[in-house]
Amino acid sequence: MQKRSQKTQGIVYVLIAAFGFSLMSMFVKLAGDLPSFEKAFFRNFVALIFIVILMLRSRTSFRPERRNLPALFGRCFFGTLGLLCNFYAICRLNLPDANMLNKLSPFFAIVFSIFLLREKPNLVQVLGVLVAFGGSVCIIKPSFDNPQTLPALAGALGGLGAGAAYTFVRYLGARGENGSRIVFYFSAFSCLACLPFLLLDYAPMSARQLVYLLLAGVFACVGQLGITKAYVCAPAKEISVYDYTQVLYAAALGFFVFGEVPDWLSVLGYVLICGAGVGMFLYNRRHDAAHP
Repeated sequence: MQKRSQKTQGIVYVLIAAFGFSLMSMFVKLAGDLPSFEKAFFRNFVALIFIVILMLRSRTSFRPERRNLPALFGRCFFGTLGLLCNFYAICRLNLPDANMLNKLSPFFAIVFSIFLLREKPNLVQVLGVLVAFGGSVCIIKPSFDNPQTLPALAGALGGLGAGAAYTFVRYLGARGENGSRIVFYFSAFSCLACLPFLLLDYAPMSARQLVYLLLAGVFACVGQLGITKAYVCAPAKEISVYDYTQVLYAAALGFFVFGEVPDWLSVLGYVLICGAGVGMFLYNRRHDAAHP
């Protein structure tokens, strides 16, 4: 019963996170042609203020256990890498394309779980990863003549960074690290990493752009807290399928806000990636029912 309760909580947190991240993507794109480092700084600065207030109110200690420091650094480094690549892709691709490439993160999480969590993938998971990567090729459309190839590759790299970061979150959760503290250190690390580039290449922004970035930060915080709590509650293989609702939100926002319509190859890529995720979820549920 406790396991099912934890899984249910994880699903709810994933759905909340997906909604928050989709709105974050929309506001990042609405902010226009600003450097990714600048967008990332303001996005995480808002999240940093929010999480500090939350931790002070709940009297959560800012001091992590020393044994968790290497994993915290891994979460911060790969999370920042994934964030910067994702922002670069969002501003240069259709919104659903950028979000779908970022949704490769659960498949990368399976790969990284082999090394961090010593979880050996089964044949279904291996096939799922291969199908998902095949779907990413449909979205990326690699070609020297395609100007969107580089942003699409950056989007895939963003998915890799996010997958590694979420694996570290799962690892930290298993070691008893507080979820809010994980978000705090990620936000602080990202701000410090982006600050030198922000100072060297600051692009003046309008009041509207600033508001958009602040709103992106607010909804990013909703998404970050949601996904962190989700992966602390339950393993990625049990709840990650629900993260694909973000693509549905992004497709709707892309169409109604930006008038974006993906081409048939991108849609095929969505089907392959989402299909792989749903297939693995159904397999895991059947396997768990057969081996309680």
